[in-house]
Amino acid sequence: MGIISTILGAFGFGFGTTVGIVIGYYLFIYHQSTDVQDPEIKPLVELDSETIAKMFPEIPLWVKNPDFDRIDWLNKLIGHMWPYMNKAICNMAKSISKPIIAEQIPNYKIDSVEFEMLTLGSLPPTFQGMKVYATDDKEIIMELSVKWAGNPNILVAATAFGLKATVQVVDLQVFATPRITLKPLVPSFPCFANIFVSLMDKPQVDFGLKLLGADVMAIPGLYRFVQELIKDQVANMYLWPKTLNVQIMDPSKAMKKPVGLLNVKVIKAIKLKKKDLLGGSDPYVKLTLSGDKVPGKKTVVKHSNLNPEWNEEFDLVVKEPESQELQLIVYDWEQVKATTTLVLILIFTFLVISDLLFFYLLDQTQVGKHDKIGMNVILLKDLTPEEPKLMTLELLKSMEPNEPVSEKSRGQLVVEVEYKPFKEDDIPDNLEDPNAVEKAPEGTPSGGGLLVVIVHEAEDLEGKYHTNPSVRLMFKGEERKTKRVKKNREPRWDEDFQFPLDEPPINDKLHVEVISTTSRIGLNMHPKETLGYVVINLGDVVSNRRINDKYHLIDSKNGRIQIELQWRTSS
Repeated sequence: MGIISTILGAFGFGFGTTVGIVIGYYLFIYHQSTDVQDPEIKPLVELDSETIAKMFPEIPLWVKNPDFDRIDWLNKLIGHMWPYMNKAICNMAKSISKPIIAEQIPNYKIDSVEFEMLTLGSLPPTFQGMKVYATDDKEIIMELSVKWAGNPNILVAATAFGLKATVQVVDLQVFATPRITLKPLVPSFPCFANIFVSLMDKPQVDFGLKLLGADVMAIPGLYRFVQELIKDQVANMYLWPKTLNVQIMDPSKAMKKPVGLLNVKVIKAIKLKKKDLLGGSDPYVKLTLSGDKVPGKKTVVKHSNLNPEWNEEFDLVVKEPESQELQLIVYDWEQVKATTTLVLILIFTFLVISDLLFFYLLDQTQVGKHDKIGMNVILLKDLTPEEPKLMTLELLKSMEPNEPVSEKSRGQLVVEVEYKPFKEDDIPDNLEDPNAVEKAPEGTPSGGGLLVVIVHEAEDLEGKYHTNPSVRLMFKGEERKTKRVKKNREPRWDEDFQFPLDEPPINDKLHVEVISTTSRIGLNMHPKETLGYVVINLGDVVSNRRINDKYHLIDSKNGRIQIELQWRTSS
């Protein structure tokens, strides 16, 4: 009986399953619901905006709301810049998080926490639209609709008690509407002092979280809990009217206007310290006003003179007389002269007597380097307005308070200073503007202008065989050269070159090359070598009219060159 029951049960199960599948197939294929109505088809123009919004939940804001502008240009810009922004953001995140992690991990008895992988992926965020508010204040308010469905790979490894655990964040999605306020607007670049960021709604955040290779978000209830926790935490910190404030510059300093002129007359120096091998110096004075981005002013060089007289006058623009100070530094302009060459030959003669003596004397020559003789400062708050003050300043090695005072004098500098404050509504129109550019000469074509290239100076130049630097400019097939400065790692040329043009050089480039040529006569295996070069795009010069900047030289270890560019037009 047991065998028969088993056979009949198996037969009944198979027969019943087959009949059930057939009946289900029949009902699925041939049975139709009687309450299903035919869809209503209408043109989109006849539908209201609410119905369309429900039909297309991903429709951009600039279509739904006429207040939002379409910003495809920004998405293209971000798309081109994203590979570089990805690296920059990741490096910044590492540098910011490193001290925070180092401070927190001891509280949780964790040995280390570090990023094993940090990349935001290849998909940049997209901006669905932007709204700009018009206000009477000096500010710009923008609202952006940001959507980012990226493919980042963030892998964090934590080590504790000899065990290592890794957490990986993948498939990140962020939908947010931030409000960005730029204020106050100031006349100095980048034209705003602060950035305020707020969120107008709770952000939508979605991501995958893998712990030890397993998807943690698959745990029931954890996914929704983490999402709501992130929303609430971010909203508590940055949901409007709360803001994240990022200060770009001090607005009080950016809004400062000139309040007066400081007239400085460099009269003379007394008993300067000897810096040259033969007991002389080639002094000049550099004047700089603190808090001023304008390059400092310099006197002429007085060769082989320890008691030079200059009697040169300079006017410096003052913006903050209570905090600014005048810095005066006396330098020794070094260059190899025939007498120095003779001394080096004599040193080589004594080389057979003492190697130590040779290297010591060679070090004392400091050939090719602008050596600081001494310095001092004058506080503008100590000056009485409209009253000239004759001052004799003791030259110091530095202004550091902990710097030990040398018993050997570095000399004295005699100057006369006078602070001339402007009266109310009496700022002169001819006040020297550091960014002002002269007009091009008469006869310049109306659509063209004059490109002026001023080669100021270079620093930290170093040749493999010799360092006798000069600068070669190449522009539109034309070549110009500066004079050569012999055996100098920090040369100064201050030479200008002019290129008349029929049209603005918007898409043109200027090639600047620093070269060194030997001064030896006869057969030489290395008569010429390149000390570095830089290629400058001239589009910014046309828009800004003037650029004065230092450029790092390509193919040079630390070399930099200061080039000033001006675009002068007749208007």
